[in-house]
Amino acid sequence: MTNLSPKKQLAFQSWQSPWQKGKVSSWILLLVAFLSLNIGQAAAQQRTISGTVTGDGTAPLIGVSVVLKGTTTATATDVNGKFSLPVTGNTGTLVFSYIGYVSQEIPVGASSTYNVNLLTDARALDEVVIVGYGTQRKTDLTGSVAAVSERDFNPGQNTTPDQLIQGKVAGVQITSNGGAPGSGSTIRIRGGASLNANNDPLIVIDGVPVDNQAVSGAPNPLSLINPNDIESFNILKDASATAIYGSRASNGVIIITTKKGASGEAFRLSFNTVNSLSKVKNTVDVLSADEFRAAVTEGRGTNGAAGNANLLGSSNTNWQDQIFQDAFTTDNNLSASGSYKKLPYRVSVGYLDQEGILKTSSLKRTSVALNLNPSFLDDHLKVNFNVKGSMTKSRYADEGAIGAAIAFDPTQPVYMDNQQFGGYYEWLDASGKPNTLAPRNPLSLLEQRKDNGEAKRSIGNLQLDYKFHFLPELRANLNVGYDISKGQGTVFRPITMASVFNQGGSRSEYEQTKTNKLADFYLNYAKELTAIDSRFDVTAGYSYQNFLIKTPAFPVLTEAGTVFAQAGIPGQNENTLIGFFGRINYALKDKYLLTANIRRDGSSRFAEGNKWGTFPSLALAWRISEESFLKNSSLVNDLKLRFGYGITGQQDISNDYYPFLARYSFSEGTALYPFGDQYYSTLRPAGYDVNIKWEETTQYNAGLDFGFFEGRISGTIDVYKKKTKDLLAYIFPAAGTNLTNGLTTNVGSLESKGFEAALNFSAISKENLTWDFGFNGTIQDVKILSLSKVNDPNSPGTLVGGVSGGTGTTVQINSIGYTPYSFYLYKQVYDENGSPLEGVYEDLNHDGQINEKDLYRYKAPQPKVYLGFNSNLTYKQWNLALVMRANLGNYVYNNIYSNMGTYSNISNATYLVNMSSNVLQTNFVNPRYVSDYYVENASFLRMDNITLGYNFGKVYRDKVNLRLTANAQNVFVITNYSGLDPEVSSGIDNNFYPRPRVFALGANLEF
Repeated sequence: MTNLSPKKQLAFQSWQSPWQKGKVSSWILLLVAFLSLNIGQAAAQQRTISGTVTGDGTAPLIGVSVVLKGTTTATATDVNGKFSLPVTGNTGTLVFSYIGYVSQEIPVGASSTYNVNLLTDARALDEVVIVGYGTQRKTDLTGSVAAVSERDFNPGQNTTPDQLIQGKVAGVQITSNGGAPGSGSTIRIRGGASLNANNDPLIVIDGVPVDNQAVSGAPNPLSLINPNDIESFNILKDASATAIYGSRASNGVIIITTKKGASGEAFRLSFNTVNSLSKVKNTVDVLSADEFRAAVTEGRGTNGAAGNANLLGSSNTNWQDQIFQDAFTTDNNLSASGSYKKLPYRVSVGYLDQEGILKTSSLKRTSVALNLNPSFLDDHLKVNFNVKGSMTKSRYADEGAIGAAIAFDPTQPVYMDNQQFGGYYEWLDASGKPNTLAPRNPLSLLEQRKDNGEAKRSIGNLQLDYKFHFLPELRANLNVGYDISKGQGTVFRPITMASVFNQGGSRSEYEQTKTNKLADFYLNYAKELTAIDSRFDVTAGYSYQNFLIKTPAFPVLTEAGTVFAQAGIPGQNENTLIGFFGRINYALKDKYLLTANIRRDGSSRFAEGNKWGTFPSLALAWRISEESFLKNSSLVNDLKLRFGYGITGQQDISNDYYPFLARYSFSEGTALYPFGDQYYSTLRPAGYDVNIKWEETTQYNAGLDFGFFEGRISGTIDVYKKKTKDLLAYIFPAAGTNLTNGLTTNVGSLESKGFEAALNFSAISKENLTWDFGFNGTIQDVKILSLSKVNDPNSPGTLVGGVSGGTGTTVQINSIGYTPYSFYLYKQVYDENGSPLEGVYEDLNHDGQINEKDLYRYKAPQPKVYLGFNSNLTYKQWNLALVMRANLGNYVYNNIYSNMGTYSNISNATYLVNMSSNVLQTNFVNPRYVSDYYVENASFLRMDNITLGYNFGKVYRDKVNLRLTANAQNVFVITNYSGLDPEVSSGIDNNFYPRPRVFALGANLEF
């Protein structure tokens, strides 16, 4: 009782007396008095404190965590930086924390208002830059590294991770592969480094280098990764930054970090939903039914007569309208994060249901993710546990229906009474069977075909980082992980489909299991040498990664279940990579920086003697802004000059796992041998080169990082040059050899040069108004230096770029001294009115005849310049953001015009084929595939993304923060290209799944 106040002592004594005397009624009265006294005291002590949190004394900070230390009492600041929190009495400590700012602890006193200013944590901002096998302070970087965080991601409907950073990074070109659900993108960092080998960058997710090759049953391997779980991208571009990954880094490295809980973080529940409508933006311009009738009845075909008019129908069908639709997508994600005692955690669940604008195409994805990041042994042992799983269910549309919709006779109906072909109109021969040469009904191709795929993927790792007690400067890091996927699917086409009517329908299956296992271990020693004003850290480690792919074989069945084609032999391919790596970083006086890397890699793709490759790099940097003549400058706050050199390797030859071994391979595609009423795959000797070895890329880089006016203007400038030798290429043997197919070997070299610039501006920074915008630009030039081991001056190069319509016809070439995949065509001659003359080309060698010697190299698909622009304007609770991109100097061959733009389409006596409206301009009767007339300048400016958002702040009794957004994607394209879309990475436009225009509404709720 000695610790009780006099009032409480009196109440306690009064409580004891009646209890001892059995006077219950008096005890009850005294108990009520006691409770009333204490409740009154509690009520007197319970109060609410409030305030505003700003950053660096300027704008208010949204979402700052405010915690009453040692309790579960917590809140977060609203859109105006304001907070309110219930407290008891005048004791306790408030903890204010926000990413990128120094946390503050404020004692609770008698005041009810606490206005807090958080200062930028420069060290924390520096340490968020993730490089291979560790992190570095941003100011210490010597290589070309770009970082994009969550707040800078592209908003809207993003199905795959690559869409988050499209147009955001200089030197990184991301081109979507079309508008199909989950189709993904082609990613090129500094144009790639190879000709025939894989040009995709290495992608590392939470420390696990993932397999970015196709997963059976999934539209794209990255479609199995939920973009909503991603926190940041770090892109390593030059060799000094990527060489730590050695054999896999020639095409750059993209390091993806997913979201995690933080120590001491209050429980946070977040729900995000985006619902969108995709619409067809435009379609291929073809002849209308009336225009088509006129062409046929006037006899414009090669037969010169109107005899085919009897084939015309009486309908007016827009076949493209028949195959396309408005498509709805919903993407919903729920996550919970926080810290349970000393266990930071984050768990999330996502569900995506996406329809395609091409009928019957769809993607459904369910994903889960769990991150645990505890620390033990007084923070000496840090554990990072990540596991992500996803399952997709896809229905694939037959994209051949796009070409069929362009080709099919617009005067014919969609349906006919004959149910033998599912009720769809088809061109038939005299016997009543489908005409095997005529185009198929495009709607039948979609609706009767059932192509369903399912894929499951899990990526996970356990990373242990131990700081030795007896030597805290020394750390040991062990990372074990996996990337496992399994895909399967079936393709069923009933006998009523004209394309498989003669074989009795078709049912086929496929399946694939991919297992990627990882084990990395490294030691890191970091030390400050204050005596000489230096610091360094040294890393040395070992890496093991194994890839195993198993592919069962299934027979092709008819609809009735009989075997049409026997199953081949099941496939199993394995590839192992082993690496030893080391790195040293040294800084003197925070001005002079050095980074040196070396990695030695071994690959099972090569024979003994060529199995190992060594990949070094060296980079230097000078922080000029730390020199005495600039250190106190009010104009320059950051200025750093960088130089780098390095060698990286390449061994990824697509699906060729054993290029040095003599072996047999199965025939591909429809190359089946009939035996009786069965069809069998045949075996043939595969080409091989026992001396095949690493492809190597040497790269030089010089860069300048700068910041002016306290960071209001900042950016980077880089120039680079890289040369790849011993190109891994698939070549065909000379005539007369015993090989029946080509082989993969080392032949040729490639050089690319480029200039990159990224500029960021903070134009306005006021309490209620901010405006930030950024610009990035890249100039690139790629040339082939050699293509063979023996120089042949009479060889024009390697013909590539096959086109639809002309069997064996190519329109591109790889030639020494030219950009890869340059167009190789005849030079068109025009009349006085500027119209092309059919079949008339320039005699470029002046020998009096037109032949293959008059073909010339004309332009290339690769843009000379690509640009990105983004803007973010905030006024109070409103936010307006946009992203634009541009390509300059890219050219596209319009294969739709060359294949569908001639009157020969109406010359067949048994069926008719529609034409593109371009035929009205050229009046070509026969196809002229190799005319440069069809190569067009496809430079463009595209408005990729525009978003308007409003933050309502705290709603529902101040418990939920609500933000709503309205978004439009693929808003407009400005271009002179006459085709459907100017952005075609291959440079040949044919049967392209259109990119839709997307309108989306989103809501984000933070509990």
